[in-house]
Amino acid sequence: MSGPGDRIHEVTAGVNERIVSRPRTVVAAFLVLTVVFAGGMTAIDTAVDPTEGFTEDLPEQEALDTIDREFDDPFAADSETTQLIHDGTDVLTREALVEMLRLLERIEARDDLRMESANGPATLVAQGIDPAAETPTEQRRAVEGATNTEIRQVVRELADDPRFTATLSTDFNANQASASTSITVVSHDVPRGFSTGDVQSMQTEIGSLAADAPADIRPLGEGIFNAEFEDIIGDSLLIVMPVVVVMLLGFLTIAYRDPIDLALGLFALLMTLVWTFGFLGFSGIPFDQQQIAVPVLLLAVGVDFGIHIVNRYREETVEGKKPIPAMRIAANQLAIAFVIVTVTAVFGFGANAISDLDPIRNLGIVSAVGIVFTFLIFGLFLPAAKLETDRLREAYGVPEFNSSPIASDDSALGRLLSVSVSVGRRAPALFVVLLLLVGGGMGAYGMGVDTTFEQEDFLPPEEPGWYVEYIPEPFAPGEYTITGTITLLDDRFETDQDQSITLFVEGPFEEDHALEALESPNDDPPGSLAVGPGGRAEATSIVTVIQSHADADPEFGALVARNDRSGNGIPDRNLDRIYDELLASPAGPQAEQYLTDDRRGAQVEYSVESGATQREVSADGTEHAESFRYAATATGEIVIFDAITRIIFESAIQGMILALGLTTVFLIVSYGVLEGRPWLGVVNVFPIGIAVASLIGTMRYLGMPLNALTGTILSIAIGIGIAYSVHITARFIDEYNAGGDTFTSLQTTLTGTGGALTGSMLTTALGTGSLALAITPVLGDFGFLMAMSVVYSFVAAVVALPPALFLWDRFATGPGGDRAPGDDRSADPSRSRHG
Repeated sequence: MSGPGDRIHEVTAGVNERIVSRPRTVVAAFLVLTVVFAGGMTAIDTAVDPTEGFTEDLPEQEALDTIDREFDDPFAADSETTQLIHDGTDVLTREALVEMLRLLERIEARDDLRMESANGPATLVAQGIDPAAETPTEQRRAVEGATNTEIRQVVRELADDPRFTATLSTDFNANQASASTSITVVSHDVPRGFSTGDVQSMQTEIGSLAADAPADIRPLGEGIFNAEFEDIIGDSLLIVMPVVVVMLLGFLTIAYRDPIDLALGLFALLMTLVWTFGFLGFSGIPFDQQQIAVPVLLLAVGVDFGIHIVNRYREETVEGKKPIPAMRIAANQLAIAFVIVTVTAVFGFGANAISDLDPIRNLGIVSAVGIVFTFLIFGLFLPAAKLETDRLREAYGVPEFNSSPIASDDSALGRLLSVSVSVGRRAPALFVVLLLLVGGGMGAYGMGVDTTFEQEDFLPPEEPGWYVEYIPEPFAPGEYTITGTITLLDDRFETDQDQSITLFVEGPFEEDHALEALESPNDDPPGSLAVGPGGRAEATSIVTVIQSHADADPEFGALVARNDRSGNGIPDRNLDRIYDELLASPAGPQAEQYLTDDRRGAQVEYSVESGATQREVSADGTEHAESFRYAATATGEIVIFDAITRIIFESAIQGMILALGLTTVFLIVSYGVLEGRPWLGVVNVFPIGIAVASLIGTMRYLGMPLNALTGTILSIAIGIGIAYSVHITARFIDEYNAGGDTFTSLQTTLTGTGGALTGSMLTTALGTGSLALAITPVLGDFGFLMAMSVVYSFVAAVVALPPALFLWDRFATGPGGDRAPGDDRSADPSRSRHG
C-alpha cells in the first residue's frame, strides 16, 4: 500500500512525464502567458516619495497630518509652492536682490508656470523701498533705483519682521545687512485636478530657468523631489541590471559552456522578470526603491534552478542516456527539491508581508510571487525548452560545444568540496557542537545591531561614488541636487524639526481648567524634555502666545490678569473671550498655529536636549503625552522615524522567526512524508541558522544597521540560503536510497551537486552584490549583505551539513529513527541517480 510520499512522487513524476512527452505544448503555453504578463508591465506605477509608504497608518503620522490640516502657518502659501534657494557671499546686496527678481520676472512671464505670488527677501526689500511695487518687474525697478545705503536701511528695518528673518540663513547680520543664503517661496495658482506630473514638469522647468541665472539659485519642491527620486530608480536600474547581466553572462558561460544553453537560460530569466513585473502592474503595487532588489533576487534564484536542471541533465547524458530518459530522471530528482526550495523561499521572502510598513510588505508579496513564477518557468518551461532545442539541434546537425557537468569526482573543485566530508566524518559531534557555539555567539553578538530609519538612506550621496565617472552613456546617472540642497538648508538655517517634538492635544479648550491642564505637565517633564529653567519643559503653545501678547499689550494683559484666579499668569476662566480678543489682535495669526478653530485641539512644541537620541526623545515624548489630562499624541519627525525604526526591528525579528519556523516545520513534514525521515528537516535548517546568525553578527561588527531595506535581509537570507542545504540533502538522499553509505553518498553529492551549487553561489553573490553600485546607500548596503548571506549559506551548507548528516545517520536511523530496518526505498529507480 503506497503512502503519501509515494503518491506525491507519483504526481510529480506524472507532471514531469507530460513535460518530457509534450515539450512543444508546454513551451507554447508559457510563451502565451509571457505575452499576457508583458501587457501588465505597461500599468506599472512608480512610487516617487521613498518615505511616504512607511508612514501610512502610523498614529504619530496621523497626528502630524491633523496638525498640518488644522493649524495654519501665516507665512505658508495655501497653493502649490516652489522654493528658490539663493546661495552666495551676500544675498542681500542690490545685485543679488536684482538677480532674484529677474528670475521671478522670467517665471511670471511663463503662463505654464502659473506663478501667483512670490515672497522672499528680495520682494520684501523691494516693497520696503516702494510699497506700491506689486509685480516682480516693479520690484526689480524699485531695487535698481535705490542706493546701497537705502537697501541696507530697509534690511535693518525688516530685521524685526519674522517673515523676513525666517527666509534668511542663521548668519544674517542686521547691522551689516548681509546673509549668505535666502529662501524665496513662489506660489502657484494650480487648478483642481492638477496632477503630480504637472507639478513635476512645472518645477523642473523652473529649475532650468534657475540654472540659466548667473547666481547660484536652486529650486526645491515636491516636483523636484519626485523627478529626482524617479531618476534615482531609473539610474539605479540602468547601473545595476547591465552589471548583473554581464556577470550572469560570464558565469553562465562557464556553467553552460554552450551558447544555445546559455541563450535558453537567459531567455528563461527574462521571462521571470516579465512575469513578475507584469504581476506588479496588474496588482497595482507601486514600484519603489525597495522593489529594485526584486529582479536581482529572482535572477539569483533562477540561475540556481537553471544550473541545477542543466547540470543534472548533463550528468545523465554523459552516461549515454538519450535526451528524454535523461531529462525524465533529472526532472524527477530535482522536482521535489525545487518545490521545497520554492516553498521555503516563499516563506523567507513572504515573511516580510507581515510587516506593518507598506513598502516592506509589498517587497515580501512581490518577491514571493516572483519566486513562484521562477519555479514554474525553470521547473516546467526550461526542461521542455531544453528538450525541444536539443531535438532541433539534432535535426539540423548543430554540434554540442561542451556538455560535461561542472564538477566531477576527479576534478580539483570536486576534491576541494569533498574535504568537509572527510573532516566531518572523523568527529561529527565535535564539529556540530563547535559550529553551534560559533553560530550562537555570532547571533548573541548580532542582537545588538543598530536599527535606523533616515531620509538620507534614500537620497543619492552628495558626492557620487568613484565608479560613476567610468560609467559610459547611456548608463551614466544624471546629476542630483536634492542632497546638496538639503545639506545647505540644514547648515544655513535653523531646523527645529530635528531638535523638537510636537504634542497634539485634544480637549474642550474653552473649559476653565483647560490652559492649566495644558501647562501643568511641563513642570516635571521626562529627561530629554527638561531643558528649561529648573528642569521645566521649554514649550511653545497657545499659553505662551497669550502670555507674550499680554506682555506686549497692557489692555490684553489686564484682561488676562482679571481672569487669572491662581495668579500664575495662566487664565482659568472666560477663556472664550480671551481667545476672541487674542485672535482679533496682531497676535491672532500666531495663535492660529496653536489652537484649532473649533477650540478642541491644540499643539504644543517642545525643545529637546541636543544630545538625546531619537529613541530617548520619542520615549520621553510618549511618556509626557500620557501625563496630560486630555488625550495627547506625540509627533514630529523624530517621533515618526523612531516609530518606523521600532517597526523595522520588530518586522526583521518577527520575519526571521516566522521564516525559520515555517521552514523548519515544512522541511520536517516534507522529509517525513516524502522520505520517512523527519529529522532531515532539522538537519537542513542547521546550516542556515548558522549562516543567518553569522550575517547579523557581521552587520553589527561592520556597523551596518537594520534599515528600510536591510531590515528584510534576515528572512530573505533564509529564503535564498536554505536552497543550498535542500539541494545537497536532496541529492544525498537519492544516493543514500540507491544503497550508498553516508560517506560515499556525501562525496558523490558534493562533487556533483556541489559543483552546481558553487556556480550558482558565485553568480548569486556577485549578482546581488552588484546592488552595491546602486545610487542610494540603502540599496548598496542591501546588495553587500545579500552577497554576504549567500556566501555564508553556501559555506555553512558545505561545511556544516556533512557532520550533521553523519550524526543523523548515527543517532536518527536506528530503531524508531529515520531509517528503520527493512527500508526498501532504494528499490525505486526513479529516485536513484542511476535511473
